[in-house]
This record gives sequence, structure tokens and C-alpha cells, in this order.
Amino acid sequence: MATRTRYLRRPNKSRRKIILRADSADGGRNMSARKYLEEGLAEMNMSLKEMCLLVEDMIDQAVTSLTENDTALAAGIHERDKRVDEYEMEIERMCMRLLLKEQPVAADFRSVSTTLKVITDIERIGDQAGDIGELIAANGGAALKADAARLKMMGILAKDMVKNSVDSFIFSDERLADETAKKDDRLDELFVEVKNGLIEFMKARPENADDALVLMMIAKYFERIGDHAVNVCEWTKYEETGEHVKFQ
Repeated sequence: MATRTRYLRRPNKSRRKIILRADSADGGRNMSARKYLEEGLAEMNMSLKEMCLLVEDMIDQAVTSLTENDTALAAGIHERDKRVDEYEMEIERMCMRLLLKEQPVAADFRSVSTTLKVITDIERIGDQAGDIGELIAANGGAALKADAARLKMMGILAKDMVKNSVDSFIFSDERLADETAKKDDRLDELFVEVKNGLIEFMKARPENADDALVLMMIAKYFERIGDHAVNVCEWTKYEETGEHVKFQ
């Protein structure tokens, strides 16, 4: 039987434990390096949370613009995606600076490197929220309200998964990651319900088939947002254990 590698665990879930390279003879310089790394990790996590809050708000806007047929609100979602891209680049620079200048080891190295993975998923969520906005802005109309109730449920659930997945990563909460990943099953169920409902809608109103296809695409984007949230949960597990866990 293969021996499982054991990793240092963080006793305080709300703050990442700091591990530096070999102690320096100069205690003052070592403390300075420790402080720099602590501050860098705190700044990184704060920016990650801000990035997440932005995409959560974009998902909210997508749901509102869909249910209220607000094409002007929908049109503005894509513009906000530019800020998501900026966050990704900013956090990427923070991570690279910490990796190259501080050369963290063990848990801290894994924390920084997995953050680089997480921001990729969050950026993709921003893209998908922006795409939903573009679809609504370009195809707004009464017909787009078909099955809006289930689509609203999908959007709310997707937003909740995004928030909790990032929280699970920032606060090293494996249980929250597990609970959040399980919600993806319900999101998948809702997608199937929406798809089946739209098929029936197209049969009854073939003249609105194009609108139904737009709604199908919106539902698929919400489903993909859930998939990216699950990816973040998987990175939480890896960051904590050093092992790759696949929920899907």
C-alpha cells in the first residue's frame, strides 16, 4: 500500500499558516520576511474575495435583467467583465511576486499556486455572466420570460455556489467545499428541467423557437458557472490535503 504523504495543516481556519525557508541568523530579517509574506497573502485573499463579489453581482444582474426583461441592465454586465479580467491579472502578479521573491515552501507554496488556478475559474465565471448579459440584451422580449422561474432558481443557486466555493478556499473550509460541490447535482437537475420545458415550449410555439434556444444557452451558462464553482471546491481540497479530488 502506498504511503500517503502528510502535510502541515492550518490550526486557524480563518488565517493561513505561514511557513518560510530555513531560519536566518538575522532574526530581524526573518521576521521582516514573515511579515511581508503574511501581508502578501492577506492582500491576495482580499483581492480574490473582491473579484468573487464582482462576479456574484454580475450573476445577480443577469437574473434580474432576465426576469424583469431589463435589456439596459443586461447590456452593462459585459462591460463589468473587463474589471474581472483586471482582477485576474492583478492577483496573478501578486502570486508571482510572492513565489519569486519570498519562495514560500510547503503549505504556503501550495496556497499561492492554487490561487492561480482559482482565479482562472472565477474569470471564466465572469465571462459566462457577461455572455448571459449579451444574450439578454440582444434578444430581450416577452418570449424570453418563458420558464424564467426555473432560470431564476438556477441563477440564484449558481451565485450561491460561487460565493461558498471561494469562501471555502479563502478560509480553508473543506466541509463547506464538500457541501457546495453537492449542490451542483441540483443545478444539473434544474438544467434538465429547463431544457425539457423549453422543448415543450418550442412544440407549442414554434414561432418562438429562436427565443427558446437563447434561453437554453442561458441555462447552459448557469450550469457551467456551477461547474467552475465545483472546480474551486476541488482546489480547496487540494490546497488543504495535497491530493487532487474530483467531485464530478
